[in-house]
Amino acid sequence: MLVSKNDRICQIIFENKISSYIDSIKLENRELLKTKTNKTLSILSDQIDEYFSKRRSFFNIKLDISMPPFYQKVLNEVMKIPYGEFRTYKEIATKTGNPNAYRAAGTANARNAIPIIIPCHRVLRNNGDIGGYGGGLKIKKYLLKMEGVI
Repeated sequence: MLVSKNDRICQIIFENKISSYIDSIKLENRELLKTKTNKTLSILSDQIDEYFSKRRSFFNIKLDISMPPFYQKVLNEVMKIPYGEFRTYKEIATKTGNPNAYRAAGTANARNAIPIIIPCHRVLRNNGDIGGYGGGLKIKKYLLKMEGVI
């Protein structure tokens, strides 16, 4: 599920999490969730199709990253990781100017609301282990394999 706000992508929700997301929206807003489409969502949908068809290695879309400043720095560094490459949490933390904040860098990745577009799947643990992923390890492994990382 793709979610936008003010013509900026703010969330991508994996299928295994959609029902709990819809339930939380209903509780928060006390109204039914309506499915809409707009130009931004349509463009992103096309770009995602191209990515999975191996015809796109980056996304050209405006994002709404509503997170604390350090997390925004982390995710901005994650967006710089080229297709087919990976970085460790420590490398990302170092790029933000906080080399000892690798756990916080991991937390920022875990809270990334726009996976794939902000390619947190390209960040691995410092020991080389694959680490976690909001969409599940099966999806993370698939993405890394598709990009030729593993």
